[in-house]
Amino acid sequence: MEIKGTKDGILVNLENQDWLEAKGDLVGQIDARLDFFNGAQLILDVGNNVLRAKELGELRDFLSEKGVLLSGIISQSIVTKETAQMLGMTTKLTKLIEKPVKKMKPLDTVIAGEAAVMIHRTMRSGFKVAYQGHVVVLGDVNPGAEIIASGSIVVWGHLRGMVHAGAEGDEEAVVCALDLSPMQLRIGSHVAVSPPESGKPQPEIASVKENQIIAEPWQY
Repeated sequence: MEIKGTKDGILVNLENQDWLEAKGDLVGQIDARLDFFNGAQLILDVGNNVLRAKELGELRDFLSEKGVLLSGIISQSIVTKETAQMLGMTTKLTKLIEKPVKKMKPLDTVIAGEAAVMIHRTMRSGFKVAYQGHVVVLGDVNPGAEIIASGSIVVWGHLRGMVHAGAEGDEEAVVCALDLSPMQLRIGSHVAVSPPESGKPQPEIASVKENQIIAEPWQY
């Protein structure tokens, strides 16, 4: 005997048992677990057992006295099905309509990169880098050092030398630094110099806006 919950109620599988044996097991289960079955709707799967009105009627009345509603009979027997239908019982379970799962196209997690060079050192006076792409410096750029890049320039440190981003005319290029205080800063054809330092340095990003270089807080 197999018991499981369904949308229609408690389904008890008796299909592999002789009816008299199955009925005895069912009655024993209900008496032993009355608190579980009380108030439940019961559907019996009786397999090929042939049950007529007298047998189903007696079972229905017995279960009703126990507070259990016999609401359905599942069977491969045409006679049993017709008898159950005559007594107002369902002969099939409600099937949930499964909606087809739309296959999602995998996200393209590969981002086309751009050429860049990373300098993992402090650039001292006299040190010069010219690169056709982006330049990233993990360190300081001291006064007297110079960076020229066709793309953007990122300095993870103090920028106090000379930098020229977008050297081939790219005015979308930017210059970022944790302390943006260059001797001279150029983006494309635009030139700017740092104002006198005041207050605590903060990360800034310089870009071309309205035909001039503007430095703003860098929310990295």
